[in-house]
Amino acid sequence: MKKNKKTNSKWIKKRNRIKSSLKIGSLPRLVVYRSNRNIFAQIIDDLKSETIVSASSIDKSISSDVKKAKTKLEKSVIVGKQIGSLATEKKISNVIFDRNGYNYHGRIKALADAAREVGMKF
Repeated sequence: MKKNKKTNSKWIKKRNRIKSSLKIGSLPRLVVYRSNRNIFAQIIDDLKSETIVSASSIDKSISSDVKKAKTKLEKSVIVGKQIGSLATEKKISNVIFDRNGYNYHGRIKALADAAREVGMKF
């Protein structure tokens, strides 16, 4: 239990350090959260403190595509395309990518690449 608490506190410090280095306020932020089964992405306007758009692998609008996906990586690609298309509908093209302390690898990278394919820039 002590080791888990230490690891969690390291992750929180890392996340806060990265978040403080971002230029918060100049552009909306694309925040990614990854759990063991699902992946969540949302675009946040820090000046107004509100979520503009969000997408996740448990959304009902993309549930049929997610059920067909065999791996979590494929789910991430679907969510990335969804968040990108929702952002273009709201006329958001430039964002700051906040990977929330996760390494830019695997599911996080797949989501980012899929969002870039749709037309987002970060």
